[in-house]
Amino acid sequence: MADSLPQETRSPQLLKSETLLVLALSLGASAVSALISFTGSLTKPGGLKDQAATLNGSYAPGRPWLDLSWQLFGIATALVPVLLVAHLLIREGAGLGSIGFDRRRPWFDLGRGTLVAAGIGTAGLAFYLVARAAGFNLTVVPESLPEVWWKFPVLILSAIQNSVVEEVIVVGYLLRRLGQLGWTPMAALMASSLLRGSYHLYQGIGGFIGNMVMGVVFVLLYRRWGRIGPLVVAHALLDIVAFVGYALLAGRVDWLPTP
Repeated sequence: MADSLPQETRSPQLLKSETLLVLALSLGASAVSALISFTGSLTKPGGLKDQAATLNGSYAPGRPWLDLSWQLFGIATALVPVLLVAHLLIREGAGLGSIGFDRRRPWFDLGRGTLVAAGIGTAGLAFYLVARAAGFNLTVVPESLPEVWWKFPVLILSAIQNSVVEEVIVVGYLLRRLGQLGWTPMAALMASSLLRGSYHLYQGIGGFIGNMVMGVVFVLLYRRWGRIGPLVVAHALLDIVAFVGYALLAGRVDWLPTP
């Protein structure tokens, strides 16, 4: 894999710097933010389950068009690190196709991704409910947007953005770079899964553990299939169901926790 890099980009120090910069602009920064948020939750009076973590909230309450502008701006700018990764991979003569993020096998990606989402979604919901009941997790509020016409389209776009950013960077790009730096497969798997868990720490210990386990599964599937396409589909479906499902069910069913 490393032999495909142009000579001037093969320096381990350059690869380390590049990887750290990509993470600092994206999920690495999110991990630090999540740690600070979790520290604040731990030191706040009351238990974790009595506090809430809102994933999609309003940026301009009472001003729907301004709110929509901010929502779309946030989604678009969050994808910039993915464009950076695409640029870096193209520069080394590979491109996003080298990590299986292309349109070569759409039905494979859709089919496998749907199956993965169905399996992980059920187990993930059960784990969240148990972790919250045990006091290890905040109450996760997937959305608190106003009842406006763009609510569901924005939730779907947000879910797709999350899936693309996380799977491209924390699986496809990070594993490729760690492999080029000589990391063992097990060490790279642990780094990827720990990173995924860490930027979900704002949800609590349950969010950290659940997403770390999900990270292990996703890395193993990526290595088996050689594509992040199914992982992007699975992640997008998980988030769409969580965001839209919460919007439709919150306050209407007893088993779904609300603040």
